[in-house]
Amino acid sequence: MFDELYPILRAGLFRMDAETAHHVSMSGLRAAEKTGLLGLISPSDEWISPVEVMGLKFPNRVGLAAGLDKEGNTIDALGRLGFGCVEIGTITPRPQAGNPKPRLFRLVPHEAIINRMGFNNPGIDVGVENVRSSKHFDGVVGFNIGKNKDTPNENAADDYVECLRKAYPVAGYIAVNLSSPNTPGLRDLQGAEASARLLETLKKEQTKLAAEHGRHVPLLFKVAPDLEEMQVRDLSQVFLDGGLDGLIATNTTLDREAVAGHPRAGEAGGLSGRPVFEKSNHVLWQFSSCLGGKIPIIGVGGISSVEDAREKLRAGASLVQVYTSFIFQGPKLIRELAKEL
Repeated sequence: MFDELYPILRAGLFRMDAETAHHVSMSGLRAAEKTGLLGLISPSDEWISPVEVMGLKFPNRVGLAAGLDKEGNTIDALGRLGFGCVEIGTITPRPQAGNPKPRLFRLVPHEAIINRMGFNNPGIDVGVENVRSSKHFDGVVGFNIGKNKDTPNENAADDYVECLRKAYPVAGYIAVNLSSPNTPGLRDLQGAEASARLLETLKKEQTKLAAEHGRHVPLLFKVAPDLEEMQVRDLSQVFLDGGLDGLIATNTTLDREAVAGHPRAGEAGGLSGRPVFEKSNHVLWQFSSCLGGKIPIIGVGGISSVEDAREKLRAGASLVQVYTSFIFQGPKLIRELAKEL
């Protein structure tokens, strides 16, 4: 029933400003879950195909990428739609308003989105409490963590460590966002030396927390699709030497070549959706080749079909994530991916 309704719902939502539509749809999902309406499409056995990655058991290979549920307050509802993993955030130590509006734009003919949200979120403490409050999700919850905008890069490790400490007790895994284009200077942390220093600091803290809590919570880095081949090689060595548990490839792109004719192409921010697919796959394949299967990869960027997801797996991913295609196609795509993968 929901699949038939979604095109109608989408038509209404797409008449709204993109950010307004986002809040309306997320509120609607939470209400539908609380009233039991989403129970009518609760995941069936055919959506469940468990896979173990990074020592974690995922109900299926399909996750929600960070950015949709920034607060972690819609996890139960998203789980009802078939996601085996929900990655919340990006979330920072202190609450952050993000960049001035408007900051979210649809490129409908390209099934793409440009965003310059700027890590708008309520802060790590609220995110942790929201995750604690989720009741029905049996999948994996990832925390995507970042630094506050006003924290200089030389102090960025302090922000990441604070988020790591607070998220650790409730997180399935923790992803370090170094690749958003919407926080000035953040991508500088993707340099090999800066990444090595940050990884060393976070791994030391992870070891302490594992002893304190009696469990190992995997640590991942999320990288951009705009990396050059030499950068991929250098970062791969950093990740191998530093003992990174997993990699997320990739974030949004600054490249506008694929959407050059669209009137919104000049908007500042990161581009996601179909146009980033090939670029993201190229970086995914390069990392996979350099890492040689020693570090699991979550493939994300432009997945719009089952075949797209399979291509990510062939390129070296163990799991996949979606976001933009979920907005354009609705929950039917999620269940198809979960079932067919």
